Amino acid sequence: MDFIYFDNSATSFPKAPGLGKAMGEHIDNNGFNICRGSYEKSYQLQGTIIETKERMCSIFGFDLPQNVIFCSGATFGLNLIIKGILKPGDHIITSSMEHNSVARPVTAMKNKGIIWDVAECRKDGSLDPSAIEALICKNTKLVLLTHASNVSGNMMPIDEISVICKKHGVFFALDAAQTAGSEIIHMNNNNIDALVLPGHKGLLGPQGIGAVLLSARFASELDTIIEGGTGSLSDNFEMPSFMPDKFETGTLNLPGIIGLAHSLEYIENLGINEINFKKRNLTEKFISGILDIPHVSLSGIKSMDMRCSVISLNFKNIDNSNAAYLLEKDHGIITRCGLHCSPMSHKTLGTYPLGTVRFSIGLFNTEKEVDNAISAINEIVKKHQ
Repeated sequence: MDFIYFDNSATSFPKAPGLGKAMGEHIDNNGFNICRGSYEKSYQLQGTIIETKERMCSIFGFDLPQNVIFCSGATFGLNLIIKGILKPGDHIITSSMEHNSVARPVTAMKNKGIIWDVAECRKDGSLDPSAIEALICKNTKLVLLTHASNVSGNMMPIDEISVICKKHGVFFALDAAQTAGSEIIHMNNNNIDALVLPGHKGLLGPQGIGAVLLSARFASELDTIIEGGTGSLSDNFEMPSFMPDKFETGTLNLPGIIGLAHSLEYIENLGINEINFKKRNLTEKFISGILDIPHVSLSGIKSMDMRCSVISLNFKNIDNSNAAYLLEKDHGIITRCGLHCSPMSHKTLGTYPLGTVRFSIGLFNTEKEVDNAISAINEIVKKHQ
């Protein structure tokens, strides 16, 4: 590989070994539909889809495989839970570190009569759980949080917040876009009513596939936002009320699910604790290496407590976009520069409107690549003092 990839927050690369082969074999040899034909091949494929849901339950501490809903990704999943659960007059609470995949659908619903409060995070992006509880009122329906910021890497204190939500009888939903596959998430233990997962990031799967895991109570109150064919109750113009047909309409992205099944098996065999250990060590090495570089500042908390493998830097003596360009041009280091679809986060962190240069570490990065990145940052800074 003639480049160093540090954009795993956008999508992981490389993917799980053998992913393309697994998807290709399905397309070439088993590209049938499910719930649409009464033949053995279709039933066999449907069994594979069910097994994939069971594996997701095992990984994420859940016990209702029929309530694992496959969708196009985290953005669709977040739209489903936001637009399907909230009615005019309902109240939603988020943090000030949310991605636009939360902020935009909530804004759309606000224009239709829902009430939105934002729990302001500290200047380092961390959140005091009491800020959530202080906003809960009699019409609060949902607390929706990112598990970890895609800008600063800060992780939210979901253990404490889940207890608060349970105490007040409020639904708790978690956007695990930056943590699924590298942080332990136990849906039942954390009283999570809706867990939103992209397949293409930490889960090392293909783009265009994701999942939402729904508690029984949440699923029963959640309205559909898309209706259509399911292969079941075809004589009825209304959507089936049972799971997963209530939300899995139309032909699913079966090649994507097969790819996700392959990557989930890889992750399960490797172990999330092992993945977390490696990414955490690389992140700590990276942060330790850049803290003393002049004219470069780190967004978010400096310690590894409550932090994932996302690192955002602000270059003081050079434009961030130019720094990102030089990292790629002169050193072959791929990052992401800008607002990262999360202006709320940058306003909280004080990096709006210029944004930051983001390095997001993945499973397949190495210590040598981290050393090269630290050296490249040093060189760029020295040239522009």
